[in-house]
Amino acid sequence: MFVQIALGSALLLASMLIAGIGYWVLESRLTRLRPWLIKAPHPPKLMLVLCTTAIWVLFQMTFAVWMWALTFVALGVFETVEVAVYFALVSFTTLGFGDILLPVEWRLLGGMAALNGLLNIGLVTAAMIETLRQLRLQQIAIQDNDT
Repeated sequence: MFVQIALGSALLLASMLIAGIGYWVLESRLTRLRPWLIKAPHPPKLMLVLCTTAIWVLFQMTFAVWMWALTFVALGVFETVEVAVYFALVSFTTLGFGDILLPVEWRLLGGMAALNGLLNIGLVTAAMIETLRQLRLQQIAIQDNDT
């Protein structure tokens, strides 16, 4: 049990750390583009930022799912990468179909993968909303100063 908790915690922390670093890099890139982003026309630029952050979210989630899946394969929990990725994705997104189950000795990892998914989804959703909110506030402030 303690091995599962330690391993799951390490994977969870690594995933969150990578998500944080990824957001930091994304934010620094958007900060460099700030002068261009706050100039009119605003709607296409907001859409560009939304698409960019959505791609970042997709990359982030994909990386975390693969990290869990490869751990399952390395532990010998699943024989094929496809089954491991499927289980990690279903757990990470908290769908929990139940068609593939972890062996009893590793079942705590399923719950920890789901917890990781919940935390990651919450983190990236908050980051995406905050990024768009800050950009829109800056665009409005520039518009107000121009009039």
